[in-house]
Amino acid sequence: MKKDIHPKYYPEAKVICACGHIFTTGSTLPEIKTELCSVCHPFYTGKQKLVDSARRVEKFHAKVAAKKSVAPGRKGKKVKRAARSAAKAAVPAKARAKKTDNKDKK
Repeated sequence: MKKDIHPKYYPEAKVICACGHIFTTGSTLPEIKTELCSVCHPFYTGKQKLVDSARRVEKFHAKVAAKKSVAPGRKGKKVKRAARSAAKAAVPAKARAKKTDNKDKK
């Protein structure tokens, strides 16, 4: 077996959970910080606990709030289509016919 290629092993590595529970185990790291342990994990406790480590809920609420603040200034598809059709209706039929005739000649 080669020497000096393996990491140092800590037989008394300290594990610290987010709930405050501390216990020791063997590891290649002297201290490990974790979010869940056997004391607070729902499988062992029987209680449901929502874990949102990536802040997904807060990000979603921020997106919804941003959308609501921008939305009053925007026009929807229906409004834009109605304006476009009203603009087409305002142009006389003869003028539209001339435009299509010019396209056919090319």
